[in-house]
Amino acid sequence: MIVTVTANPSLDRTVSLSAPLVRGSVTRAQSARHEPGGKGVNVSRIAQVAGVATVAILPAHRSDPLLAALDGVGLSYRAIPVDAEVRNNVTITEPDGTTTKINLPGTRLAPSELDALTELVLQTGADATWVALCGSLPPGVPAAWYRDLAEQLASQVARVAVDTSGAPLLAVAQAAHAGHIDLIKPNAEELAEISGTDAAELEATSASGDLRPTLAAAQSVQRRCGCTVLATLGAAGALLVTADGAWSATPPPIVPVSTVGAGDATLAGYLLADLDRVGPGEALRRAVAYGSAAAGLAGTQPPTVADLALGGVTVREVARAPA
Repeated sequence: MIVTVTANPSLDRTVSLSAPLVRGSVTRAQSARHEPGGKGVNVSRIAQVAGVATVAILPAHRSDPLLAALDGVGLSYRAIPVDAEVRNNVTITEPDGTTTKINLPGTRLAPSELDALTELVLQTGADATWVALCGSLPPGVPAAWYRDLAEQLASQVARVAVDTSGAPLLAVAQAAHAGHIDLIKPNAEELAEISGTDAAELEATSASGDLRPTLAAAQSVQRRCGCTVLATLGAAGALLVTADGAWSATPPPIVPVSTVGAGDATLAGYLLADLDRVGPGEALRRAVAYGSAAAGLAGTQPPTVADLALGGVTVREVARAPA
């Protein structure tokens, strides 16, 4: 079972335009979608459509529209009650796939609510194979919460994956050497942040096909943290670095519709592949196939197995651990 934790969930509205966005102008939308969102929710929705047992954990009061939306898609979830409504995020997509996202800060969690959320994660995680800690933290939650939660989960069987950014990611990366975290999934900007490298250089060199700077950054993080690093690189694909070696994967050609949720789909694809006990190269292939499929869909709707173009993903081994 995959348990996901979304401390800062959202209701996502995606507005699709028929022409490029012009700031300060009146723009007519072509269509709009409303979907339950948050990085962990997105991962659980993909696991659900793949037929894998999953539970999404989040804070929301019983009459929150987000829970009604989760009921509408049939997703299994457990929620701790909070007073305020879950935030609403807005995504604007243009015809060429350019995506603009506006995220609100989220609902502040009181200490008692955070304690309840922590206890719920520990209880539910006892039956999980993977616990994925995903997304930003709302106001009132210490930056080290994911790190501390991973330490508490260490006594259980579940492995822990983390997909976050900023101060929570830095706290995780600094503590991951203790062995409490099994996987982190940064994008190029986040990888630069935790490796002390330049984000613009990693993005530019990866886009040009030169993965050496990004590989070196990911390897430095893997050695320091002792966990697997799954680095997503947008149109350049992804890198997977483990203690045994490193693999790169380039995606199949797609027409991008919305990049929101593509990284979440990549993580979901990797976790699903891991449950199937495939090797690292194949796990990366499936991860990139899921991420690419998500980028070709409107909004944050979960890609299905039928959406995957596995044959179009090229995987190669780019480094091997010394014998």
